[in-house]
Amino acid sequence: MAQRFIMGLALSLLIGGLGYRRGALSASGVAGAVLVGTAVFAFGGWGWGVLLVLFFASSSALSRFRARAKERVAEKFAKGTRRDLGQALANGGLGALLAVASTLWPSPLWFAAFVGAMAAVNADTWATEVGVLATRPPRLISTGRRVPPGTSGGVSLLGTAAALAGAACIGAVAALCAWAVGMAAPGAYLPGGAVSGLAGALADSLLGATVQGIYWCPACGKETERRMHACGTPTQPLRGRAWLSNDWVNFAASLVGAGVGVMLLSISAG
Repeated sequence: MAQRFIMGLALSLLIGGLGYRRGALSASGVAGAVLVGTAVFAFGGWGWGVLLVLFFASSSALSRFRARAKERVAEKFAKGTRRDLGQALANGGLGALLAVASTLWPSPLWFAAFVGAMAAVNADTWATEVGVLATRPPRLISTGRRVPPGTSGGVSLLGTAAALAGAACIGAVAALCAWAVGMAAPGAYLPGGAVSGLAGALADSLLGATVQGIYWCPACGKETERRMHACGTPTQPLRGRAWLSNDWVNFAASLVGAGVGVMLLSISAG
């Protein structure tokens, strides 16, 4: 355990430092990445750590993909491209807790839950980064009406396809990791990751469309997730619960993904 802790800390510091230099993480985001990464590597093992690195690397790469084209919708999002402590914990905090639990109460179901959680946050990130580039406006998942790109709860065919691809990516690598260490039914992780990740991403959209705190900028006449708009104007509550930020929505999505992942593996194992 001590050796894995040291290795996890060293790798997390390296990845966090690279993320900071490349503008993917803020200073607090580095702290969050180190906390999450060290826990996942130390308590879960290398297979768990590979999935976490895959999520971070792919999401960071996609955030830079056609960055200029995304600037038109960036003002809608609660935070910028640099992920902070809250985002690191929202996306990886549950995974870290699952890794600790897997050591205290060993069971293959913890890994299934971890795969589902990582697939969900990866799917949601891919959907956001790619979906905003869709040529057709998305539709609000709760009502079906057309909304501007970047609107919380908006879904598109391109974004949904990206979500499925992001979830399947985690599932495929999880299957390889499970096979490498001799876990039972490794092939179940590919479809399980794809389904649980997509379920988590859709849950994220539903929460974003219904209960997430959304605000209105009276100066710009635009909807946003920010309490202070990019233009510097304090925003006014528009809908949802003020306490339910995008970070909490992301954490809830990872919970949904973890739950579906456990359910699917239990079915396949039964």
